Amino acid sequence: MKKSPVTLVLLLLLSITANPQDPAGPPPPGRPQAQGKTDILIHTGTKSTDLIYRVSSRDNRLYQVYLGPKLSDAGPLSGPGTDAHPAYATFGTDNLFEPAIRATHNDGNPSLELQYAGSEEVKVTPDITLTSITLKDPQYPFSVILKTRTYSGEDVIEQWAEISHQEKKPVTIFDYASSMLNFDASKYWLTQFHGDWAEEMKMQESELTAGIKILDSKLGTRAHMYQTPVFMLSLNEKSTETEGEVLAGTLGWSGNFRFLFEIDEKGSLRVISGINPFASEYSLEPGRIFTTPPMIFTFSSAGKGQASRNLHSWAEKYGILDGTGPRYTLLNNWEATGFNFDEKKLSGILEETRKLGLDLFLLDDGWFANKYPRNNDRAGLGDWQENKAKLPDGIAFLVKEADRNGAKFGIWIEPEMVNPKSELYEAHPDWVLKLPNRPENYYRNQLVLDLTNPKVQDFVYNVVDGILTSNPGLAFFKWDCNRMMTNTYSPYLKDKQSHVYIDYVNGLYSVLDRIRQKYPHLPIMLCSGGGGRTDYGALRYFTEFWPSDNTDPVERIYIQWGYSYFFPSVTVCNHVTSWGRQSLKFRVDVAMMGKLGFDIKTDEMSEGELKFCQAAIADYKRLSDVIWKGGLYRLISPYEENRAALMYVDEAKSKALLFSYTINSRFGETFGKVRLQGLDPSRTYKIHEINIFNEGRRGMMFPRMSENGKSYSGDYLMKEGINAGSASPLTSAVYELTAE
Repeated sequence: MKKSPVTLVLLLLLSITANPQDPAGPPPPGRPQAQGKTDILIHTGTKSTDLIYRVSSRDNRLYQVYLGPKLSDAGPLSGPGTDAHPAYATFGTDNLFEPAIRATHNDGNPSLELQYAGSEEVKVTPDITLTSITLKDPQYPFSVILKTRTYSGEDVIEQWAEISHQEKKPVTIFDYASSMLNFDASKYWLTQFHGDWAEEMKMQESELTAGIKILDSKLGTRAHMYQTPVFMLSLNEKSTETEGEVLAGTLGWSGNFRFLFEIDEKGSLRVISGINPFASEYSLEPGRIFTTPPMIFTFSSAGKGQASRNLHSWAEKYGILDGTGPRYTLLNNWEATGFNFDEKKLSGILEETRKLGLDLFLLDDGWFANKYPRNNDRAGLGDWQENKAKLPDGIAFLVKEADRNGAKFGIWIEPEMVNPKSELYEAHPDWVLKLPNRPENYYRNQLVLDLTNPKVQDFVYNVVDGILTSNPGLAFFKWDCNRMMTNTYSPYLKDKQSHVYIDYVNGLYSVLDRIRQKYPHLPIMLCSGGGGRTDYGALRYFTEFWPSDNTDPVERIYIQWGYSYFFPSVTVCNHVTSWGRQSLKFRVDVAMMGKLGFDIKTDEMSEGELKFCQAAIADYKRLSDVIWKGGLYRLISPYEENRAALMYVDEAKSKALLFSYTINSRFGETFGKVRLQGLDPSRTYKIHEINIFNEGRRGMMFPRMSENGKSYSGDYLMKEGINAGSASPLTSAVYELTAE
């Protein structure tokens, strides 16, 4: 039976079994050996985790010898008898399993041999350390630098590779992983997140067995439509929220990705993460550096909840744009108007923005194009001038109207796409991705602009810059991307079509880099047909993302629950809409579990509903820092019961918010108390229920729950719990806890 990392190290510390052979075996004849007679240990890690490599004195290769909880003494790992696995396995020599890298040299040799050539550690900040390990082929001028950046306080690690060569002609690389991690455990449990439009982030857990399991995408754009580039891996036993060894991982890349999990004949697991190499062999020019995207992961010995909080803490400081800054509450016009609006109608909605107490009005699709007006999704995309029939006074008028109502103004764009029925397509049919000698393939009546082309990159940048230059008061963008790549061919790349999927994403990043150089703090929502682009590669440039077009609050409980494992609530946009038949209170309570917005016909609200929303928005603004920056604790999973409960606790443990949702209940079913987490056991907390609604359209009443106004010790709340919510289906409760 395989031992856990902790058990293995304890055994090694007590007694190292006599084993004269290095786990890598004796070097083949003629293989260079490391200088000196002892192995080299390379330590990386965080405050709670160690990742340790060893350079073998027998073959000069780099091996991973440990990944797990912090060690008090790593000395035994330098000796014989310890499990060791290739740190970045190659193809073509003696590796029998999936490689991290594969290449063909100028002379047709399809093999790589990477040996240790040096390492460097740089203290970037007191919290961040960058370790670079250089590996070189002894026969060819080909090198890989493995980069590991550790965030000590957040317990998060980033890994990527820099691949280069000095051969006379281009070298073709077929595999180019960002990271290869190795594990030795008795069992492995994989939690993955998959779905489709309006059913994103469905969670599924299964045991890994011998062989290969792959999570990947081949969609190019909107690449996360079916699989989200995230996973959780539990070692030995299934992890819970509070117990178990678990690794949570995600890739900072907005295109095709691949996570490969391979268990060998001895029960060891290697996890290879990076860009999906499918149909993407890359011709690397001499002297050029191919930099892979970062694999971002955290290891927790205290279950999935701690892993999530680690990632949230890291993301707020380093992973998303202005992650510790404020966010706008907003009112979107889409459900109220669709494409059918004019200045008068929008001015009325702007007044509703002020009346509700929201910060920003967001004008959605349909405001642009004249020759082929954007009155539906079949025309106009690509022609980014104001539609004169709808907006005779332009965007500038609406910006002023918003200002008059004490609100900001934002706008929807989809600059990566084009309708064939547009002036842009008529002028530049060669600017789209489409196969020669094949009919054009449409999805949502549109095509993908070829962002591998620098001229197209300039066009997309100028769309954004032009709107902002003409309207300096514009305060927000919603950036959409509503289709994936099909019939994929780039006229610009000509004979390098296997570069399309990679060069497109890098072209997009180039545009976003330019935008952020000029507009470093402009809030932009990342929207891609719902949750089709939710990753930390894009979130470097965006302040938030739209997780799903499905806003039915019951569905959203599951969708938002899934995203909460990897993304902090400050990034997840949740809107109150007319989807579903639930009460307005239930819809508001669900949407408050993140970044709150409204997309609803406010003029149809009763006076009681309007007052309820005004009070809820005021409370949300008062408590938003707890939701956005507090530690998240998932208490009761909707996957396990007919209800869900979670809470946020601020860093000082002086304020907390508890959300409780009853989804369904069977006849006679009762629910037990909810045990809280994250509080100070020595402090007393007073409970105050918010979002009270005493008027409903169908005579529904939502009085205060029995716990309102009571005080309990943190110790009692965490050990005994409270009665949170009711047993009635589709009801909810939100509790504010304040330390006395």
